[in-house]
Amino acid sequence: MEVINNFNDFTIDFPTVVTIGTFDGVHLGHQKILKSIVCTAKNNNEKSVIVTFFPHPRMVLETNTDIKLINTIEERIQLIEKLGIDYFVIIPFDVNFSNLTAVEFIETILVNKLNAKNLYIGYDHQFGKHREGNFELLNHYSKKYHFKVHEIDAISLKEVTISSTKIRNSISEGNIQQANAYLGYNFFLTGKVVEGKKIGSKIGFPTANIEVKDAYKLIPKNGVYVVKSFVESNVIYGMMNIGNRPTVNGKNQTIEVHFFNFNQYIYGAEITIEILNWLRDEQKFESLNDLKNQLYIDQLNAVTYLQKIIQ
Repeated sequence: MEVINNFNDFTIDFPTVVTIGTFDGVHLGHQKILKSIVCTAKNNNEKSVIVTFFPHPRMVLETNTDIKLINTIEERIQLIEKLGIDYFVIIPFDVNFSNLTAVEFIETILVNKLNAKNLYIGYDHQFGKHREGNFELLNHYSKKYHFKVHEIDAISLKEVTISSTKIRNSISEGNIQQANAYLGYNFFLTGKVVEGKKIGSKIGFPTANIEVKDAYKLIPKNGVYVVKSFVESNVIYGMMNIGNRPTVNGKNQTIEVHFFNFNQYIYGAEITIEILNWLRDEQKFESLNDLKNQLYIDQLNAVTYLQKIIQ
């Protein structure tokens, strides 16, 4: 897959199949759209193209927004690449671009730059200034510019419509298993291992402190989780605490992972952490010994859970 960041200098001469959207989460609904695009492109001897916007439009247009996203842009690229897309076009979103009308978007971008012959959009997709573009407008202009528009219905899981908003809410509430079911993969964090205060080592539970670079990345609610980590090509299971460490009067939120049966030096390493299940809320204990006793219980619960899902 070719990632296009310099969109101003980019055009495609051969026919394409295009879809437009943020695709936050690249969830099962998104995957349905993208698989349709890849299939259509192969059948028609065309190239498949995703058009997305970064930063997220709400980050630019809503001054007071504190929107958090399921994936960073790098994570989104990683997920989409697995689906066989040919081009991932990232359009820098700013105030000037937001003033582009829906018709201008169709003519200058879809037709002139991307040479779209087939366009796939979600059932509720809107675009252009004041969100005036929709399926009906695209269908109207498709006759003039000789492309076809395909509208994809909502996909449901157990009669619940999948959406990025519902997944974000599930993650924020600690309902990780539901979020993972909607995503079609395990929600994950990526970050660098940094030095902490080494309090965990003093009580027999050394942890790797994870620094997530992007402030807009959604972090699950404070608590203890079962995790699967990828460390230097090794798959390591463990448990993770997200929170302010109230037992030791911590002031800032930290993400700390205790790996099971792993003690290599990994400071500075970039690691990926898949979150499998929620164990409990963060608590304040009367002493470090009380915390240590609870961590033994957490470890037992985590191992019991892992034994059920690992064959």
